[in-house]
Amino acid sequence: MANGLTYVRQTTSTEATKQLATTLAPYLRAGDVIVLNGDLGAGKTQFVQGVAAGLGIGGPVTSPTFNILLSYMDGNLPLFHFDLYRLDASDQLEDIGYYETVDGPGATFIEWGDKFPDALPYGYLQIDITVNENGIRIVQAHSFGERARNLLFVWAKDSKSRLVQTQ
Repeated sequence: MANGLTYVRQTTSTEATKQLATTLAPYLRAGDVIVLNGDLGAGKTQFVQGVAAGLGIGGPVTSPTFNILLSYMDGNLPLFHFDLYRLDASDQLEDIGYYETVDGPGATFIEWGDKFPDALPYGYLQIDITVNENGIRIVQAHSFGERARNLLFVWAKDSKSRLVQTQ
């Protein structure tokens, strides 16, 4: 996409990944969609845990692998957390309230959203997390659409994020 931005940062621990995610929280608003990609164990749920902490969500934030959707309403902004790993077909998205949630009153985080690319909204922030042979996580964020571009731009300007532009 022509208006997309890409930023990257390496993290060396679970806590550093959560800290990076915490810096995103103040810039989120209702309707924001963040798609998280990465292998099993890469740190997708840890990233959401960091955002949740930044939003002031008090309870434990866990992987929604078996629930498919977990909602957290007690923070500064509702947080919706999908894990689409166990879904087999895009028509199952209707059954889990996917479209209503994405258009809902909070920020939506979608693990394994790349399984159903046609179901993604026009604008979203994509975060790819890879782990290299030394256990270092490479967190790459790319914007799709104007709102996601603005979100990524202000997040990257936060000195605590330490994101570096790649293009």
